[in-house]
Amino acid sequence: MLEPFEHQSVTTDFIATNPRVLVTSDPGTGKTRSVLDAYMQRPEGRMLVLAPLSILQASWGDDIEKFTPDLTYTVAYARNRAKAFESDAQIIITNHDAVKWLVKNQHVLNGFNTLCIDEFTAFKNKDSQRSKAALKIAKLFDYRIAMSGTPNSNTICDIWHPTLIVDDGHRLGHRFYSFRSNVCTPVFNGFANEWKDKPDAELMVAAAIKDINIRYELEECIDMPEQSYHTVTTQLSPTMLKAYKDLADDNVLWTGEATINAVHAGALTKKLLQLCTGAVYDEDGTVVGLHEDRYNLVMELVEQRNHSLVAFNWSHERDFLVAQAEKRGIKYGVIDGSTPANKRKDIVDRMQAGQLKVVFAHPQSAGHGLTMTTATTVIWASPTYNAEHYQQFNRRIYRAGQTKRTEVIHIAAEDTWEPGVYEKLQGKLGRMENLLTILKDLNSMKEVA
Repeated sequence: MLEPFEHQSVTTDFIATNPRVLVTSDPGTGKTRSVLDAYMQRPEGRMLVLAPLSILQASWGDDIEKFTPDLTYTVAYARNRAKAFESDAQIIITNHDAVKWLVKNQHVLNGFNTLCIDEFTAFKNKDSQRSKAALKIAKLFDYRIAMSGTPNSNTICDIWHPTLIVDDGHRLGHRFYSFRSNVCTPVFNGFANEWKDKPDAELMVAAAIKDINIRYELEECIDMPEQSYHTVTTQLSPTMLKAYKDLADDNVLWTGEATINAVHAGALTKKLLQLCTGAVYDEDGTVVGLHEDRYNLVMELVEQRNHSLVAFNWSHERDFLVAQAEKRGIKYGVIDGSTPANKRKDIVDRMQAGQLKVVFAHPQSAGHGLTMTTATTVIWASPTYNAEHYQQFNRRIYRAGQTKRTEVIHIAAEDTWEPGVYEKLQGKLGRMENLLTILKDLNSMKEVA
């Protein structure tokens, strides 16, 4: 069995000696193993793991078998949840939404004393049923661990509720609106107030949570090959560009097949980005096909490389990409919300074995926990506004085990909003990196002390 890296051992010791822990180390630093090794040091009590559905077995189950084979575990899906909790397994691994079931069946948590939340941003919305349920069951656990390498991908407020779940409000307060007033400033946008992070918001939060937080950057733990980012532009045809501008100006587009309406600014943005990708959806959810040019470009990039991971945001993109791969005789896999867990694992294993040239994946379905380091290229067939999905998806190839240089390619249509979306992503990530850098520096100071 491989010995843990030094940063993993330090993280293990921190978890084992602190009943409340936030682990904000980068994706790919091996946080799962540190949690398992720390749990091994506890003399009694069972552990509940809440994680994204896509990595229950692929990350947690596999890591238990690899690093702590003496521990027993079971994966609780919706179909076998009650039976799984009736088992004698030391670790129960289930998905985030299971917390709603657990609130109604709290008796199944008798004997548990450790809660680990993997990707705690799933509980950042204080008003969601899932977040409220997680807060209720968390109080039943003596030891609470929450992990995420992207803790504030949109705003500093993202971290408030996950921290509340871990420490019962001791560090960032019990009242969200008081917290928001301290770290954000209201800015009127012409319709309502938007809350913008204050310049020193990251410093204020980092100082408050430093005693329960541990963080390592991937590059300081492992000698990583270089990763580059660049944009490949494409042009809309004159007909498509006119359709794009008509929709932008009038909020209505006649495609020759259907009328597309965008009823507000958010819907307009979504429709315009969909149009850039080759299709839009009408009011009935029907795809109105317009062009396929960018998918020829994506597949040309795939053919020029050994192994790639391609991100798509809409089902019509997936369908175009699959059709192109089959036409060109390219071996591929697809991971999205409809991919069963066993099929997902098979696709990842086949990519790692070099049997697939490309995996087409939705960022939300393949953005956490999965390792595909045989691939050296991520291609974004279209941009996402979600900075967490963007960062996590890119880290599927840029993580421990990667030995080659990697690249991230953005596909963007000229004279459209697409280049600006990638720029806004970098702005969001910049604010997140501010917090993470401060947390890392504070962690280094603790080690010196």
